[in-house]
Amino acid sequence: MGLEEDLIAALDADRVVTGADELRRHGTDEGWHPPAAPDFVVYPRDTEEAARVVRVCKRHATPIVPFGAGTSLEGHIAALAGGVSIDTSQMDQILRLSVEDMDVTVQAGVTRRQLDAKLRPEGVFFSVDPGADASLGGMVATGASGTTSVRYGTMRENVLSLTVVTADGEIVKTRSRARKSSAGYDLTRLFVGSEGTLGLITEVTLRVQPTPESMTAAACAFPALDDAVNCVIEVLAHAIPVARIELLDDVQIDAVNRHFELALEVAPTLLLEFHGTPAETEAQAKDVEAIARTHNVLGFDWAADEAQRRALWHARHGAYESARALRPGAQGFTTDACVPISNLAACIAETKADLDASGLTAPIVGHVGDGNFHLAILVDPDDADELQRAKDLNDRLVRRAIGYDGTCTGEHGVGYGKLAFLELEHGPQALAMMRAIKVALDPEGLFNPGKVLGPAPD
Repeated sequence: MGLEEDLIAALDADRVVTGADELRRHGTDEGWHPPAAPDFVVYPRDTEEAARVVRVCKRHATPIVPFGAGTSLEGHIAALAGGVSIDTSQMDQILRLSVEDMDVTVQAGVTRRQLDAKLRPEGVFFSVDPGADASLGGMVATGASGTTSVRYGTMRENVLSLTVVTADGEIVKTRSRARKSSAGYDLTRLFVGSEGTLGLITEVTLRVQPTPESMTAAACAFPALDDAVNCVIEVLAHAIPVARIELLDDVQIDAVNRHFELALEVAPTLLLEFHGTPAETEAQAKDVEAIARTHNVLGFDWAADEAQRRALWHARHGAYESARALRPGAQGFTTDACVPISNLAACIAETKADLDASGLTAPIVGHVGDGNFHLAILVDPDDADELQRAKDLNDRLVRRAIGYDGTCTGEHGVGYGKLAFLELEHGPQALAMMRAIKVALDPEGLFNPGKVLGPAPD
């Protein structure tokens, strides 16, 4: 039988799709990179069905591109060599929740908001909160993080175990649910951040956290970016367990003020949140306020109630849409980088000077507690010169970050958009080791070809 017939035999006809619109959607993410459609889209409902699809693809030497919610930014889901897009959206079951063990096991297609809705009545929450409503499998694949990672960690710290389908169609569980283990290599961490290039993630076991009794939020503006970053460094040095500490530059503050009808001071601003008992959050807030006053803070705007707290974070998570509203019709060329926090102020200052010289507009936001920041470079997609200037700006940003002992991407991942920078960051020996892992686990190069490492050398 041919590939299509074998896929239908593995699933059924209505879950093997070849319509042009669906193919186009599955090759297009939310980034700026050129899309590439697959030849087929399939919808497995569980691990065994996914394994059957992978075995069919192996038999036909057909590329496999995992697809979660399509919210990635660096071309991860583009089917550069055609093939089969495995859409996990019908793998949407929450398989087990243990409040006693503070963990939950989900299928890979469950989204962050679906999980939140399940956890909320149980008095627990999952802490990693990227702005997009991404799938949990996709969040594992990109090593995602979010606004609360400064306190609770990124996906790397919050994934306990995975179920993965290998290139041979075998099903592997990477470890048990035990909170710690010294038994063997850490296969779980190998797949976190692998971007669908080593295997297909089908189930995920995650840490959950108790819902805080009290949550307090504030915005505090500073006259200069250095003041804001130095304040953060001192807050972290004092071991204050701040739950969120986000930086928005003056351009981004202006954007959220306009778009969300806020009245924040247009200056480099920290958005803060504290979790704990009422007494703990009050003490944390007072300690941070005292530190901020030694760094020339212009003032604090405290959220008076839960509605104001939610409005503040709604504006932060809506940074991209508010940025695009500054220039209607523009496309947002979104990128990220991450540096040691001691180098963050200098790196952002140089980037803002570069922006001014380029004539481009790009609001900056950052998970300042871990040195990660994002630009949304606003460009006319039909203006080739402007698009090239944006690409050149991104290239200089990444090289600048790596020069500050940082990384080309803190959380978006490499995809095919940042392939050129991997050797610059890691060196040829580390890259050769990564290639050896890829060849060992996927010798035919079927999983997400052209991503992370690019084409394997002959």
